[in-house]
Amino acid sequence: MKRIFVVDDDAALRMALTRYLEKRSYLVQSVASATEALSAIEADPPDLIVSDVMMPEMDGFEFCRRLRATRAGQLVPFIFLSSKGEVEARIQGHSMGADDYLMKPFEPLELLAKIEAQLERSRRIHSEIVRLMQKVDVEHSSGSAAHPPQPSLPLTPAEEKVFWEVVQGLTNKQIGDRLFVSPRTVQTHLSNILNKLDLENRSQLVRFAFERGYKSPINEQV
Repeated sequence: MKRIFVVDDDAALRMALTRYLEKRSYLVQSVASATEALSAIEADPPDLIVSDVMMPEMDGFEFCRRLRATRAGQLVPFIFLSSKGEVEARIQGHSMGADDYLMKPFEPLELLAKIEAQLERSRRIHSEIVRLMQKVDVEHSSGSAAHPPQPSLPLTPAEEKVFWEVVQGLTNKQIGDRLFVSPRTVQTHLSNILNKLDLENRSQLVRFAFERGYKSPINEQV
């Protein structure tokens, strides 16, 4: 079940969106401020974010900019939901890293369509990454009877477990469920992994494993 994060200082709108999306089988988490959202998302990134623009303390543009500057938030689909409909505002939203922009008042079905389109795009990207990694596995298998030894990773045993799960495209929550730890612990291990390997985000980590021919111990047994 996909998890959507709603950020809006309008309590009535948050409640209405939560009810609407939950009826469509989404898990919904909502907060009233961008500051609160950044802390929660860093610990456990959602599958998609819907955010207002005009909010106190920190507006949606700054929220999106800061989110894209974090490792946890670089690839999360982001949709602005705002009463600011001027072309300049929409351009600014996209320049901050948003994937889509919908004006208030809006048709719920249109928002739902945009959400589903962004989630499908994320699914295709993940599927392509998995396909490329499987292709490398097949090429390595057909090229030699025995695989050359892989370089050892400069990671602790716990970090190495998280490394393989991230390479398979799992979220922090999914990894936590598989390894019986909290999403926050997974994020801590992931941050350590990225620092040790001198990488910036999950996408670079997947590419790192792909380019160096790292194969999951699970895949080797299959």
